[in-house]
Amino acid sequence: MSSKVNNGQVQVNNPDDVRNVVLVGNAGSGKTSLFEQLLRARVAGYRGEKDDAERLSQLYLASLMTGDVFVNLLDAPGHADFVGELRAGIRAADAAIFVVSASDGIDGAAQALWEECAAAGLPRVIALSKLDAAHSDFDTVVAELKEKFGEGVLPTHVPVGSGAGINGTVGVLSRRFRDYSGGGAPVLNEQDSSHDDLIEEHRNALIEGLIQEADDAELMDSYLEGADPGRDYLLADLMKATSGANLFPVVPVVQSSGVGTEELLSLIEQGFPTPSTHPNPTMVKLNGDEVGPAPSDPNAPLVAQVIRTTTDPFAGRLSMVRIYSGTLRTDDVVHLSGHKSFFLGLDPDAYPDRDQDERIGQIQQAQGVELKPKQSAIAGEIVMLPKLTAAETGDTLSAKDDVVLIPNWKMPQALLPLAIKAATRNDEDKLSTALQRLAVEDATVKLARGASDQLVLWTTGQAHADLLLNRLRDRYGVNVEQEEVKIALRETFTAKASAMGRHVKQSGGHGQYAVVNIDVEPLERGAGFEFVDKVVGGAVPRNFIPSVEKGARAQLEKGVIAGFPMVDVRVTLVDGKAHSVDSSDMAFQMAAAAALKEAAVVGKNVALLEPVDLVTVTVGEEHMGAVMTDISGRRGQMQGTDTDGRKVIITALIPQLEMARYAIDLRGLAQGGGTFTREFHGYELLPANLVERFTHKD
Repeated sequence: MSSKVNNGQVQVNNPDDVRNVVLVGNAGSGKTSLFEQLLRARVAGYRGEKDDAERLSQLYLASLMTGDVFVNLLDAPGHADFVGELRAGIRAADAAIFVVSASDGIDGAAQALWEECAAAGLPRVIALSKLDAAHSDFDTVVAELKEKFGEGVLPTHVPVGSGAGINGTVGVLSRRFRDYSGGGAPVLNEQDSSHDDLIEEHRNALIEGLIQEADDAELMDSYLEGADPGRDYLLADLMKATSGANLFPVVPVVQSSGVGTEELLSLIEQGFPTPSTHPNPTMVKLNGDEVGPAPSDPNAPLVAQVIRTTTDPFAGRLSMVRIYSGTLRTDDVVHLSGHKSFFLGLDPDAYPDRDQDERIGQIQQAQGVELKPKQSAIAGEIVMLPKLTAAETGDTLSAKDDVVLIPNWKMPQALLPLAIKAATRNDEDKLSTALQRLAVEDATVKLARGASDQLVLWTTGQAHADLLLNRLRDRYGVNVEQEEVKIALRETFTAKASAMGRHVKQSGGHGQYAVVNIDVEPLERGAGFEFVDKVVGGAVPRNFIPSVEKGARAQLEKGVIAGFPMVDVRVTLVDGKAHSVDSSDMAFQMAAAAALKEAAVVGKNVALLEPVDLVTVTVGEEHMGAVMTDISGRRGQMQGTDTDGRKVIITALIPQLEMARYAIDLRGLAQGGGTFTREFHGYELLPANLVERFTHKD
């Protein structure tokens, strides 16, 4: 063992002594209960953590020692609103325990989580929980797992007993029975003949899977000849296949009795990859050139990434950091780089790049659930760093003389808008700072100014929105009120109109005088505004022509029927009148504005335009009909469909007025398994039956 324990502190000296494991499972699967169960099995005196909204919405780190291995255990949120935290956990981990509830089966949300892990090439063990619930059946759920997740899903342990009577497991390869019925530490017994029938069918399937997934010709020959290659040989192949993410062991778990705990810990210790064997992210230089994956070498230059950031009004920032290469020491000065605009395509004004040196404060390491100080940490470890002044989630820490970047993982698009305003003047003074801190802590939050300068907080769903409002109130003391999200409509002319505008005031003294005659006509969508001067004979003096254009532009910004900006029109100045003394720049601006208003009244040809988004929806084939019907009900225009495996990709143009709650509604339609993206497409005419909603004045 190269890891040492001194005064209760663990000092890891070799990356091969570390396992970084993330627990993944949808809400209600029993994932967090299993997380607690694993800690209780190895952390003396551990009594459990409180479950609250904050705990269940964020990536949570604890650690344990099992055998000679130091395990960083990450509990990722199961709710779809917090997929950003899940992806952070997947980036930090080298393997996953994927928790599936036997009583609930595999729904769309579980399939989406599996696909997240698969996309990262993450080795997985499936913990089949809640087998003690009524109507739960091990073999039935295993068959469903195979159907949904592939033939690589194979039980390595089977439960002994059924329902509430499950008292242990039998190893399919080892033939050993682990008995949990005594209430204390489980007892490992050699298999007796009563369990032969229980494992035989699973044993043949597992050995055949090992032959294929471990690519073991020698095992194939032994199997075909009917010879038993031996327990140790088979287990070695199992660990190889598991570590390579080619085979996914299924382990039965019963949280109430602890069944499955030791089996999972054994697979973590022996079957999960080390930081040295699991591929690290590819590094790039500041100019974007790739330089290969970070080496898991404590003696190489430092490369680390901020996995998540928490902020506290009093304690400041606390950064969870995964070290991929090199050694990090307390008081080191390192280089901090953050380039979200480059990697994620975000607005560089809202997400400015960060390139600066940072001094590392006291390194802290999870020991159980407590944080304890340590002086150094090596490649493969996950540590906590307090008070990094500028670091945000996704940023890279590297050696000052060898600056590199690790690309950000893909962040989910915030698709549920929440319009807010400060409840009081005192709240208004604190709101801006509080929102900035929320954005630092949560990379999925997007702040924007909407129509009428409305403050819009873009979130990933209702649970995320509720969490952010609670944080504003409880953590930062800011109360806000919610408003209906205003959509930025536009006005336009639909046919040509002519009108005269007069601004004449002569009540003694210096007067105001301007008359303009204009033609207004529509342009094609997206053309913007054109101003044409066709005045002849000096009817409008040359120095006042710009005043007419300025007045027209100002009135177009205000709109003429409903207060929305007017777009895609050509205004042509055809005639006018001026006074040698009373005409002025302001008078001609006012006359131009009056002419535009008159053109709308005379022609009755001003319409409203609504913004339309190009929406791409990805759902399972079984939900395609429901989703397409829903799109039609949202006045959507279908653009096409495509397939990607078992998924259907639907593209449609949908008005933004119909999209306010789509992030919530789609999950219901697709049973948690649907995703979508949206991007602005353009403006289209608002149907006549909806116009009064925006033009009616009380």
